[in-house]
Amino acid sequence: MHEQVKELEERLGIRFTKPELLRQAFTHSSYVNEHRMSANQDNERLEFLGDAVLELTVSEYLYNRYPELPEGELTKMRAAIVCEPSLVAFAESLAFGSYVMLGKGEEMTGGRSRPALLADVFEAFIGALFLDKGLDAVRQFLH
Repeated sequence: MHEQVKELEERLGIRFTKPELLRQAFTHSSYVNEHRMSANQDNERLEFLGDAVLELTVSEYLYNRYPELPEGELTKMRAAIVCEPSLVAFAESLAFGSYVMLGKGEEMTGGRSRPALLADVFEAFIGALFLDKGLDAVRQFLH
């Protein structure tokens, strides 16, 4: 995975101070279970954080970009952006599926291209980026 982390950093133009965060963002719970790793080494906690960071940054962007729109319209726009199909499209455009570390069973059942898994990995990546580089880096990446 070390080489994959370097390759991903190069593709994205982002050098992580803590590459272990990037590695964790791409580590599925099936891989952790299969390799008898500590439960907190999978990407689920980063996914939780990334979801909140994504909501915040998209909300901030929409709030500033559309000062004339009421709250209800901003909420609809945010929901259209921060939804599984959009997150999957973002993850696919960045080839995130090819970097995910999966257990054998998950791999055999097509987990690498499963929409929910890709959306989760995208959120975990956002969480890792936030922890490593801060909110400005997340804003810049999302733009």
